[in-house]
Amino acid sequence: MGMTIFERIIAREAPGRIVYEDDQVVAFHDVRPQAPVHVLIVPRKPIPRVGLAAPEDKLLLGHLLLKAAEVARQLGLSETGYRLVINNGRDGGETVHHLHCHLLGGRPMHWPPG
Repeated sequence: MGMTIFERIIAREAPGRIVYEDDQVVAFHDVRPQAPVHVLIVPRKPIPRVGLAAPEDKLLLGHLLLKAAEVARQLGLSETGYRLVINNGRDGGETVHHLHCHLLGGRPMHWPPG
């Protein structure tokens, strides 16, 4: 199977509006935003979904969440709030088989989400 679109963005083989990156994660704007601010935080390691993460991925998963909060601060969302979403599987809304965290903000979020 070929590279996911996220792997292609990370490798700079596909365009992406990157807002943050380090040696473990890359954060970029979603091409189909569901809120005024919609950024994806993606590990460089291609884990298909959170349900398939291994015990040795625990530090990476923690780093992913900490960086999501850092990106939220960077984008000015800390004061008003934001939502973090990780989809898992078809019924969970997963469309790209590469673990990623959605950072949504810039408007009130309603519950239940959908």
